[in-house]
Amino acid sequence: QVQLVESGGGLVQAGGSLRLSCAASGIIFSDSPMGWYRQAPGKEREFVARIAVLSTTNYADSVKGRFTISRDNTKNTVYLQMNSLKPEDTAVYYCRSYYNGRGYWGQGTQVTVSS
Repeated sequence: QVQLVESGGGLVQAGGSLRLSCAASGIIFSDSPMGWYRQAPGKEREFVARIAVLSTTNYADSVKGRFTISRDNTKNTVYLQMNSLKPEDTAVYYCRSYYNGRGYWGQGTQVTVSS
């Protein structure tokens, strides 16, 4: 019933940019803090960015100044604009909803940054 669908992943060169999207359904999107996580092969899933209902944001130190999270409540969509990409940003990126005190995951979208 709750569904988070990521898109926008792909292959980019170091220093390039990519914009990820996450379309949400089954939740009252405007009432849900949203976030992005990522997981590289052999690594634990890690926090990337979070955006609150009123658009307060929080970022992991590793992406601060390079990534921007935003939301469009009219489209039930959260975005992650990724600039100045580095090879270490390579991972599967997952959308996260914190709706009603519970966490939900998207399926993930692959981001690969070549050196």
